[in-house]
Amino acid sequence: MTLLRSFLADETGATAIEYGLIAAGIALAIVTVVNNTGSQLLNNKFNSISSSLK
Repeated sequence: MTLLRSFLADETGATAIEYGLIAAGIALAIVTVVNNTGSQLLNNKFNSISSSLK
């Protein structure tokens, strides 16, 4: 019983899990922003190149 209590009270891995969740959230936000902005910039660039070639 004391082993179970000590296991439940142990918080040494909690900070690593929290940092992992924070890093995953930041990475997801960056990927979302870059994906949306990147596709818009790419489409605009291709349109300008296409119109200049005509």
